[in-house]
Amino acid sequence: MSSVYSLQNVSKCLGGKTILRSLTMDIPEGKITSLVGPSGSGKSTLLRMLNRLTDADEGKILYRGRDVSEIDPLALRREAVLIPQDSYMFPGTVRENILYTIRLFSLPDESPERYLEAVGMPISFLDRDAGKLSGGERKRVAIARSLPLRPRVLLMDEPTVGVDPRNVSILEKLVQGMNEDGGTTVIWVTHDVEQALRVSHNIANLKGGRLMGMTQRDDFQWGEAF
Repeated sequence: MSSVYSLQNVSKCLGGKTILRSLTMDIPEGKITSLVGPSGSGKSTLLRMLNRLTDADEGKILYRGRDVSEIDPLALRREAVLIPQDSYMFPGTVRENILYTIRLFSLPDESPERYLEAVGMPISFLDRDAGKLSGGERKRVAIARSLPLRPRVLLMDEPTVGVDPRNVSILEKLVQGMNEDGGTTVIWVTHDVEQALRVSHNIANLKGGRLMGMTQRDDFQWGEAF
């Protein structure tokens, strides 16, 4: 199985603290991989490194066999889209937030309604002030905003935290559908091991900035996490 990302002895320090320590791992293409482990183990930092919002201090990250340092960041972020835990909203309405992506990348001007519906939000939200949305609503709009790109890789940091429990399954099924129907590789951070087992093909366990192991869902042992 080919790897979408290969990390070779990757280390990262932030604020004088080592976040990732000589991390080596391969992330399979065309699968859903969950990153689990205790807080502070480097999961969110790793996601940011995968689309060059921050760079490694040591080691190398390959994206489809190419060093990410040689790839234009904007081009990389069009293919590998990051949905951060605290989703930033651009000034204006929800409609304008979705259209921002379409215009930034000169994409076909498709109706923003379809993307909002895909994340289970009513069309009436299109004209709401995006800055006044709840945390869970912001996260869903951020996912809707990424959909016009038809990303090859979706990087998601705690995508369902703060989302109404009734809508968690909608987002999980959306992600699974993007993977199964569109071939999108998904790499997401979750503290919910049951969710990881429910949705993912592979689970990577990080502790103290190191990879403790990557297993297929059916081989995962509960004692390995946290």
